[in-house]
Amino acid sequence: MPLPQASRLLTSALLLAVSTCVTAAAPTTTVLPAVVKFDPIPVHLIPRPLPPGLTADAALRSGRVSTGSYAMSARASKPWRIAFLFPHLKDPYWIGCNYGVISEARRLGVAVDILPADGYKDLIGQLRQMEEASNGRYDAIVLSPISLDGNNPSIARARAKGIPVFELANDSTSDDLTVKITTSLRSMGLDATRWVIRDAEQRGLTSINIALLPGPAGAGWVKGEVEGSREAARTAPIRVNIVDIRYGDSDRIEQSQLAAQLLARHGHELDYIIGCTGCAPAARLPIHEAGLDGRIRVVAYDLTREIAGLIRRGEIFASADTKGVSQARVAINAVVNHLEGRVRTPPHTVLVKLGIVDQSSLNHYRLDESIAPDGYTPILSYDPQQERP
Repeated sequence: MPLPQASRLLTSALLLAVSTCVTAAAPTTTVLPAVVKFDPIPVHLIPRPLPPGLTADAALRSGRVSTGSYAMSARASKPWRIAFLFPHLKDPYWIGCNYGVISEARRLGVAVDILPADGYKDLIGQLRQMEEASNGRYDAIVLSPISLDGNNPSIARARAKGIPVFELANDSTSDDLTVKITTSLRSMGLDATRWVIRDAEQRGLTSINIALLPGPAGAGWVKGEVEGSREAARTAPIRVNIVDIRYGDSDRIEQSQLAAQLLARHGHELDYIIGCTGCAPAARLPIHEAGLDGRIRVVAYDLTREIAGLIRRGEIFASADTKGVSQARVAINAVVNHLEGRVRTPPHTVLVKLGIVDQSSLNHYRLDESIAPDGYTPILSYDPQQERP
């Protein structure tokens, strides 16, 4: 007996999600990534001092910004131990960050442990990991905070113990961070939505309806995406209606369900859906099941290898790119420079410059600056003293 449409959609989404999760949770491989030389990474540098409690985007709006590049650091003088606390390893973005950390740890000769929480609903788990990482085992901690401000007390406690804490990718309002390494999260929303507006104009549309699947409420990067999309909509030369925003963990099953809810309510009036790295691909199946392939165009807030392939096939039309691999490279280099005493006055924030990818730019775009090599399996720990020569 044929399944009802909603049941078929959920079953397909479950199968897709299980496949994705199995890949992310594969046993740790002993095959280490190659040591890679990379070009200097274009960045914005924001110096201290700044008013307290600022997000990276608020610091960017301070106007005290210089443009530069972040080059490869020299090898460390000793095998410093560094903990990296990720929200999860469920999607390719964080796998790309994992690759950037592990490959650079090999080049720099430092030991790293990557400690993933169970997702954006697991703030308590990440706080527990932070307390454990602050017990003196590590020389530095790199945190990708689940919450914009919920991680702040634990950051302050680590600093009080003399452990420098760096931020990677996800934003925080903490004033106890040694350096923030991220990108303009607001620009993710601006760039993705401005691409949508240009595309609509080229199609001759004078008014469009868009929906957002930005990710989990409360995460700094989600707040930035939504703020950027709203600003782009307000200042657009055509009428842009953001008809719905559905928040949820970037888990593939949950995002497929949220996309189905969007379509049930707004499907035949929607022109575009903009979604996060786990969200945008998850919207494709519900759109297909609803028979709306020719009507709704999907755009992503950030780039993964999967999204690059979907752009090539015309299933996702464009993506902003926060260059996760490059952010991870800058972060571990910044930590080593600090531990080695090479930087007298570290900046408040280092913002890796964004890119934008669509079918016209994909063939010449430097994907190696943004995403892990095809087939890369996450590695949770590396110690140079245990690597065979």
